[in-house]
Parts: sequence; C-alpha cells; structure tokens
Amino acid sequence: MSIKVVFLGTSGSVPTLKRNLPAMVVQCPKEQWMFDCGEGTQRQMMQAKVGFHKKMKVFITHLHGDHVLGLPGILQTMALLERKEPLFVYGPVGIGDFLVCAKETLKFGLTFDLEINEIVGEGSVYEDEEYTVLAAKSNHAIDSYAFAFVEKPRPGRFYPQKAKDIGVPAGELWSKLQGGEKVELEDGRVIVPTDVMGPARAGRKIVYTGDTKPFDGFAQFARDADLVVYESTFDDSLVEKASEVGHSTPSQAAAQAKAAGAKRLVLTHISARYPDAGLLLEQAKKIFPDTVVAEDGLVLELPLGE
Repeated sequence: MSIKVVFLGTSGSVPTLKRNLPAMVVQCPKEQWMFDCGEGTQRQMMQAKVGFHKKMKVFITHLHGDHVLGLPGILQTMALLERKEPLFVYGPVGIGDFLVCAKETLKFGLTFDLEINEIVGEGSVYEDEEYTVLAAKSNHAIDSYAFAFVEKPRPGRFYPQKAKDIGVPAGELWSKLQGGEKVELEDGRVIVPTDVMGPARAGRKIVYTGDTKPFDGFAQFARDADLVVYESTFDDSLVEKASEVGHSTPSQAAAQAKAAGAKRLVLTHISARYPDAGLLLEQAKKIFPDTVVAEDGLVLELPLGE
C-alpha cells in the first residue's frame, strides 16, 4: 500500500511559467492531506487529477499570500462541484479570520461543512487511528510551522502458507489474525498473529517545512523521516540574504536532512531567479546525495517497508 506525495506548486513568492505557488498533497488510500495552498492550486489539482470530492485536510504553514491565497478558490470550486464531504483546515492563529472574511466579502456559500482549527502551539494537531500530524515552530518572518505527517506502525506481512501449514482455514480466521486477534481452532489450539505474520512495520514519515531558515529543533522533529520536503529559496552564495528574509539555501536544507537521519530530501519553494535549478541540486548533493528538486507534477511513491 503506497502513499503518494504529489507536488502541485514548487515556486516561492511568485509563480513562473513552469512553477505554481506552494502546495503539496499526500495521498493515502482513504484520504488526502494538503500542505499549503498557493494561488491557482485548484487548477493544479485538476492537472494532477487530485479529486475535489475526496476526504481532505489542509495544513497551512503560515499566512503569507503565496501559501494561503489558493484556499478561497478551492472552497468556491468545491462548492460549485457540490462537494458534500466536510473539509478541515489547520493553520496559525488568523486562518479563521482570513477564511471568514474571504467568504463574507466574496459572498459565496458552501455545500459542505468547513471546520477551521487554529494552531496555538507545538505538538500533535491531528490524530486518528492511522495517522498523526505534528507541528513545530519554524523560523520565518512571521508565525510559522513545519509539519510532520506520521503514519502509525502497520501490522507485519501475513504469510498465507504458514497459516495453511499449521491448519488455519482461509477466511474469517485469517482476517482476525491480520487484524491482531488470536484465534482458536476446532482442535483447541490457539494461534496468535506472530505465528503467521512478520514483525510490525514502521509507519512512514513525511516532513514539510514551509518557509524557514534552519532552526535548532528540526533534527529531532524530522528524526528518521522517509521524506523531508525543505524549502530552498536561494542558492548558497545568497546565504546572508536568505537569513535576512527567513529562508534557506540548499546546503542548509541538506545539512538539516542529514542531521535528522532522513532517507530522502526534496528541495522546493524555488525562487523565480532559478529557471534551471541545477545549481541548487548540485549544492545540496554535496552534503546529502539522495536529493531531488521538486517540479510541478512530480509524484513520489512511498511503499510500506518490509
């Protein structure tokens, strides 16, 4: 069961001919999770075939326009398409006032419930039986958060032949074992899940920074992440400018990912001054070889580990 990470927008501050403004979607079998929502994101969703009717939660890192101005457009599009599923939005204090103002000023109604949740501190901002979303204060010009999407541990692999060999008939008993229950056979033997299944598999972890310059708690926050999506607005020669305006360079992003023990790094939020992001990739790879630069439409699959 793969999780897909879809990059809808990868530019910073202003769009370019090839890059829209920041937005990323994590697609799971039952639901999708959006991180940031720049202008024009609804068109990017159409291009990437990201549905408007699916269960969805939206997480906004901060209230700069290039990360949030796409939300009113998405709400209107969803309403015009007669969405019925509730939509959940999480973001810094002020996200509620912004959305209420947009809705009242533009005078549009919704065909679905909109639940707005303002983040007031670090830690868990959402949790269910399968996933947790954590927030950490990042280091930008305004109140801003990084997010970690964390999948809870998954059951180990089920081995049908093992079940057959010890006499467990296929059907309901197999389902119970895969669900973590022990079962009793007709001959009185009790079979436990570990008899027919491998060890539990660690869940997947995806960390998304939004806009930030390096911050002290990142390595622990992103510890052992399968994927770190880190902003890289300026190249290394502009490190002082990056620091002044609350952004990062490729080497800084790579150093943060390396310190976290991450498996893979994706650079995003690319300044329009880099029509070719090859320089950014080259600088990051010197520190963290398993790096790519995101492009609009990039899809990465994260399979469940063994």
